[in-house]
Amino acid sequence: MKSFCYFLIVFWLLTSCGTPKQRILHNASAPVLRADTIKIDPDSIRPASIADSLVEKQVMALPVAITTEDKINMLMREGINKNADWSEAAHYDIRKPNFVIIHHTAQNSIQQTIRTFQLDHTKVSAHYVIGKDGRVVQMLNDYLRSWHAGRSKWGNVTDLNSVSLGIELDNNGKEPFPDVQINALLVLLDTLKTKYQIPFTNFLGHADVAPARKNDPSVFFPWKRLAEQGFGVWYDDSNLMSPPTNFNYVDALRIIGYDVSNLNAAIVAFKRKFIITDVSKELTDYDRRVLYNLYRRYF
Repeated sequence: MKSFCYFLIVFWLLTSCGTPKQRILHNASAPVLRADTIKIDPDSIRPASIADSLVEKQVMALPVAITTEDKINMLMREGINKNADWSEAAHYDIRKPNFVIIHHTAQNSIQQTIRTFQLDHTKVSAHYVIGKDGRVVQMLNDYLRSWHAGRSKWGNVTDLNSVSLGIELDNNGKEPFPDVQINALLVLLDTLKTKYQIPFTNFLGHADVAPARKNDPSVFFPWKRLAEQGFGVWYDDSNLMSPPTNFNYVDALRIIGYDVSNLNAAIVAFKRKFIITDVSKELTDYDRRVLYNLYRRYF
């Protein structure tokens, strides 16, 4: 009897102590997985047409837009010498704008100008565009170098793009600038001047820095109004004395900042800005008085 009981105990232990897998397989309460079958109607299946395939390939072939931030990050990585060890210094600066160059767009709408600055083949851009209604659109970070000044020179600076901010005013070059547009410009200039400590003499027009190529902003632009607000220079029309006989007007233009390698172009640019009513290539007695006043007043 004892032997039989011993046999039952051993049998129970052997059958109840199987592997986890065996216990699950023998568990009647374990869930049962069933695979449902779905009948497919062959007539309901439409193979992709050639046109659909072409459309899919065209969609897949569209270029992926890269943001300005992505481009900068790529350039930052390219600027690291891979053959050298890297240990970043704690003290550095990024590009600081020291000039503001004002343009007119010579186009028909702010939308057209924005589109122009976003097309790859145009190779031109600006930091800001201001519409006739005073709308301000920023198109590049202030610290980035935009392509707005081109071949340019002011004083000893021969790469204005690297040290300036470009502002485009929506204007075809043959019409006055609306007050709301100029007011928006003045607010923006005040912000930029304060933020970057830009000298008041460094607010210029495109024609100032590229007199042989450009005429913007046109004779309709209110430089006197800007100067009265602290952006740019203007003469004192109540004190236009005659210059001395040894006054060298070429040197005066050069000291103010103009590139006099093309003297006629420099004279026209000067007169377009300060004389306005006469943009000939000759300096009259009145023109010389204005030039002398500016020279003595600011330089």
